[in-house]
Amino acid sequence: MTEETPGDKPSFVKLAMRNMVRKGRQSLVHFGLTAVGLMAFLTLIAWLGRPQLPGG
Repeated sequence: MTEETPGDKPSFVKLAMRNMVRKGRQSLVHFGLTAVGLMAFLTLIAWLGRPQLPGG
């Protein structure tokens, strides 16, 4: 990996990846909770917006 000179601004992606590697397990737990929450939200929206079929 190349070292950055003090004048270079690291990209947000590089900073995020560095932070994720540094925090390890905590980052994975937060990512998992976010993924589960997003899936629950999308499922709820799909369930609330389902079409009402006649005769069912």
